Amino acid sequence: MSEYLNKEKLGEIFQKYAGSATNTGSTEGQVALFTYRIAHMSSHLKANPKDHDTRRSLIRMVGQRKALLKYLAKKDISKYRKLIVDLGIRDSQKLS
Repeated sequence: MSEYLNKEKLGEIFQKYAGSATNTGSTEGQVALFTYRIAHMSSHLKANPKDHDTRRSLIRMVGQRKALLKYLAKKDISKYRKLIVDLGIRDSQKLS
């Protein structure tokens, strides 16, 4: 169950995390978008626990986000740490 995102919402996400609404290829922006979609899918699965297609899509999306985060950590650890804290993905105390 994927949520349709209008251009304004996409632009808002990329503006906040990628620096520009048109910079849709940035790693930070893509991770933020995945995080938004993962949160939406998680809430859908709480209401619909037998929706296995969505569960599979959620697991795939988490894997894609994990790969992007791994790339970002290798490329620039400070951007990675800032993004993790901003999105609230992991416990920030472990990063110190």
